Amino acid sequence: MAVVKKHSSVKRFGSRYGKTIRDKVARIEKRQKQKHCCPYCSYNQVKRIAAGIWQCKKCSTKFTGEAYSFDKKVIKEAN
Repeated sequence: MAVVKKHSSVKRFGSRYGKTIRDKVARIEKRQKQKHCCPYCSYNQVKRIAAGIWQCKKCSTKFTGEAYSFDKKVIKEAN
């Protein structure tokens, strides 16, 4: 019997668009929705506001990064 992968976020596509595209979208959405650590206060609640714009829920700092995640090697601003 074959092993079936369950993609919870891409079930909305059904059998359309093909398996490869749905797998790519599932990987991107999983990376985008996971919790990220703020590079300024190290709090683990950073949310994506728009493509490439992220905001920390604790310190309300907005910063830029990649479209679906941000680089972990962000240099902190000098105070």
